[in-house]
Amino acid sequence: MEQLEFFEIPSPCIGVCQSDVRGYCKGCLRNRDERFKWLEFSDAQKFDVIRLCKQRKRRRQLAMLKARKTQLIEERARANPSLDFNQQTAEPADVSDFKLD
Repeated sequence: MEQLEFFEIPSPCIGVCQSDVRGYCKGCLRNRDERFKWLEFSDAQKFDVIRLCKQRKRRRQLAMLKARKTQLIEERARANPSLDFNQQTAEPADVSDFKLD
């Protein structure tokens, strides 16, 4: 049974109306059809579009974080060429013989 909605679902538009290279709006992350057909969509379709926009935003944020991490690693490697910042240790270091006096 579908719940009755008493309020109109507002458009996620934030007024930044430019498309990125993939065709998504840089502001609300809707694609062309989602933007142009918003007023024709049912409430269920609007909720689905908003869900998709949230997923796109999370993916974009994750990609930006990964790019920033890569950038930091490269900057550190240039600043300290003798250190390996890409080293991934599979096992924790053995510190069993380490003692504090």
